[in-house]
Amino acid sequence: MTESTTGVSAVPRSRGRTIGALCAGLGTALAGTSFVATSLLTHYPFLTGQTIRFALGALCLPVLAALSRTPWPRPTRREWRLLALLALTGLVGFNLAALAALRSAEPAVLGVVVGATPLVVAVAGPLLGGRPVSWRLTGSAALVVAGAALVIGYGRGSWAGVGFSLLALLGEVSFTLLAVPLLPRLGAVPVASYVCVLATVEMGVLAAAIDLPTGALRLPRPGELAALLYLAMAVTAAAFILYYLGLRRLGPERTSLFAGLIPVTAACTAPLVGSGTLGAAQLAGSALVGIGLSAGLSAPEPVGAVSGAGDSGHRDRPKVPGPVAEENP
Repeated sequence: MTESTTGVSAVPRSRGRTIGALCAGLGTALAGTSFVATSLLTHYPFLTGQTIRFALGALCLPVLAALSRTPWPRPTRREWRLLALLALTGLVGFNLAALAALRSAEPAVLGVVVGATPLVVAVAGPLLGGRPVSWRLTGSAALVVAGAALVIGYGRGSWAGVGFSLLALLGEVSFTLLAVPLLPRLGAVPVASYVCVLATVEMGVLAAAIDLPTGALRLPRPGELAALLYLAMAVTAAAFILYYLGLRRLGPERTSLFAGLIPVTAACTAPLVGSGTLGAAQLAGSALVGIGLSAGLSAPEPVGAVSGAGDSGHRDRPKVPGPVAEENP
């Protein structure tokens, strides 16, 4: 059997890519259902709700790790800095920027700008990793972005709304790219757990500084508690793990393509709760997202890329670009 340039046979690589696609697809689809749950929290303090969500998610993850007997490496100082930055930008910063954008622009503006994530990652990922840009993957990302924009619509907004949407886009991109050097050694479950704990602390500080003085803190009502539990278990714990498992096997460019499934899932589930309709534009956009995903997943491995597909994360691990991680003290 012909061996690939990374020493992984073609059959395991194909199987690993399939598993990665299933994980990334399911993870982003779960993230798309967050809009339905969030609609039940419109009258609950935002910062407090996010703190509870991340805290509950952080409690779920170690349980999953224990049940699956996942190894739990101790992060180095460099990895702690990356984890803190990932939590600050990819979780806390993204949510705050998205909230600010929604206050001065229609939701469609935020959706279209953040929907450009696959295109940004398709270019930034290879450049940061010292690899040439794959134009086939970039073209696939463009199709996914165009399809997502059709599903969402375009909306109207102010310059401030667009600016905050761009900040949310940067947060979404960092959620993928900052995880790339962390996953090979730490693994998906520990990375998701550490990030949730750090995000709980960071968001909790903001909640104590802003919600507490205004007297906005209160216990969630039954419907709000159910929404927070769903966001914690399905959208935070499960979706994070699945997305990062996909990221380990597919790499950032291919994995980010699945972000196009978020508006598709939201568009399909919105009619179930009477908060939207599924029309011709949504169907056409969903088809474009599907074409872009198919083209990207079937693209040949980019020159210089190192894939861990087909393994469990303990052998043939991808090399991490950048300086060598420092040892634990």
